[in-house]
Order: sequence, then structure tokens, then C-alpha cells
Amino acid sequence: MRTVVVTGVGRYLGARVAARLARDPTVGRVIGVDAAPTPGLDVAAGADVLEDLAAVEFVRADLRAAEIASVIADAGADTVVHLAVVASPEAVGGRAAMKELNIIGTMQLLAACQQAPTVRKLVVRSSTAAYGASFRDPAVFTEDTEPREVPRGGFARDILDIEGYVRGFCRRRPDVMATVLRFVPFVGRHADTRLTRYFSQPVVPTVLGRDPRLQFVHVEDALEVLHRSVIEDHPGTYNVAGPGVLLLSQAIRRAGRVAVPVPEFALSAAATLIPGFSYDQVDLFVHGRVVDVSRLIGEYRFTPRPTAEAFDEFARAHRPDALLAPDRVRAAEATLRDSVRLLRLAGQWARRRASGGGADQVREA
Repeated sequence: MRTVVVTGVGRYLGARVAARLARDPTVGRVIGVDAAPTPGLDVAAGADVLEDLAAVEFVRADLRAAEIASVIADAGADTVVHLAVVASPEAVGGRAAMKELNIIGTMQLLAACQQAPTVRKLVVRSSTAAYGASFRDPAVFTEDTEPREVPRGGFARDILDIEGYVRGFCRRRPDVMATVLRFVPFVGRHADTRLTRYFSQPVVPTVLGRDPRLQFVHVEDALEVLHRSVIEDHPGTYNVAGPGVLLLSQAIRRAGRVAVPVPEFALSAAATLIPGFSYDQVDLFVHGRVVDVSRLIGEYRFTPRPTAEAFDEFARAHRPDALLAPDRVRAAEATLRDSVRLLRLAGQWARRRASGGGADQVREA
């Protein structure tokens, strides 16, 4: 029976993963680690998750402290799932605290795993932010693609450092199977991330002249991949995303919001002044990012639901406060198409009359 240590159980994803593993009969013990007290668990999914979390052994410990080594050693853990990766500085009190938790926390955790002879598997939450976002990017990133430029966003740089530390750990402990999962942004009915909050605003700022391609993954599909990574053997690095893409303009329209294009320099300035906005987000909205998921599908024999389907579920959950209902958007589009068609016909008719032709020569557009 497996003994699994899950970090970051004080937040939504970690709590859901720990609860899911606690339900699995092949897993003996699940130990949840977080610096936050257990009543602070953000489990908006309901009573079923809370019930399963009752079977999780909670240990209050800070990953940045050396005490994490005794937690793993005392538990005799054979699997460690590292989910305590922070994407938003406002979630932990600023960029300095975010970097310390991501970098120092990961280093301490890997040092603890290196010292624990019982550890045989390591699963790490990463992000497709590792690829960066620039005008030199390929149309589609694979797991072997290197970033063309050093990302200017703090979260992306943290991800590159975290993955570098994991590679160093694997060289020192080749007996440990490591799985690195690069997730695109999460969406879903209960997902609460920087990007879902962005699409929940009544008015959504975009970069003037840009309409980037985006991908999302449904939270439930992310949980399935994490679960399989623990109970099955899938060493390596994998992109985790819903197949297909959405343009930013399509996502805003599906969410029933109103886009307000602003110059790129204005959004870059906002990234340094306004909480909840970052260079990572600005660069994504300028260049977009699309990843290939064929390695994940082939290895896991699992295909996440398409990006559009995952985003639509999120949009439906937030539709009551949308400025533009989908039926009104479709009606407005139909009216616009009809108006354009009539204008084209009128233009053709005028040109025919001017050249001496009759109205009957006007061809339908």
C-alpha cells in the first residue's frame, strides 16, 4: 500500500488531490502538508470532498523549513506529490513571499526526498509558462521545446527554476521516478485562479491589435492526470491541456463579457501597479501559447475534454452576471451579418447603375 505525501493541501487543487487519493483503495495513507491551518482548506466542491479529507492526515509544516524532512522520513513516504506551487503573489502576500515559497520550498522538499530512502516517486505540478511567450515562439510547443527568451514574468521564471531543481534531483537520485506535469490554466465551475477572475470581470482589458490563441484544462481532468501519475508509472514531462484552442476574443464572447482593447504598454504598466495582473498574463495575451498533448494522450491513454468545452462550463457557471447573454450575442452577430450583406448588395447595385447596368445584374453576395 502506498504512503503519499501531498504538499499544498491548504488550497483547492491540493485538497482535491488529497481527497481523491484518500478514496483510492490502492493507497494506504495520505498525508497532507501545508503551512495553513486545516480549517482554511478551500474546498468549494462540497461535502463529499470534506468527507474524504477526514481520512487525510494533516501536518502543519512550512516547506521552507527543514522540518519537512522529518515529516517525509517519519511517514516512510514512497510517493511525494508537490502541489505547493504559487502562481499569484497576492495569494501569499507579495512577490517576495511567492518566490521564497516556490524556490526555497521546492529546494527544501527535494532535499528531504533525497535524504529519504523510502521515496520512489515524485510528482511535480509545473506549468506551460515554462515555455515563455515571445514573437519567436513556434505555433505549437512540445515537451522538448526550449524557451526562446527568458520570461519576464516572475511565475514563469520560478517554474524554470523548479524544473531545473527537479532535473538535478533526478541526477542525484536516479532510482526515483519523477513526473513533471505542465498544466495550462485551469477552468471549471469551481476554479478560482487569476485567469478565471480575469474572465469574470464585466469589462475585460485586452492588448490592442492582438487576439492570441489560448488553451485551458478542466480541473477534473487535471485531477485525473494527477491521480494516475500517483497510482501508475509515467516518468517524464507532459503537457496537460484540453485539445483545441480558443482565441481570446472567442473566450470573452463566450463568457458574455465586453473586451476593451488598450495599448500593450498600458497593460505592462498595470502589471507593475495593479494587484492581480502580471507580466506572465500580459505576455500570454500578446503572444498566446498552444501546446501539443499527444505525448500525454499516448502515455496515459486519457484525453482531457476539449479547451472550448472546458471553458464553456466555466462560462455557464458565471453567466448570471454576464453583461451579454449568449443568445443576445448571437442575435447581434446575425444582425451584423445581414447588415453587411445588404451594404454589399447596395454597393454592387450602385456600381452597376454607374456603369450603365441594371439592377437585375446585381449578383447576390
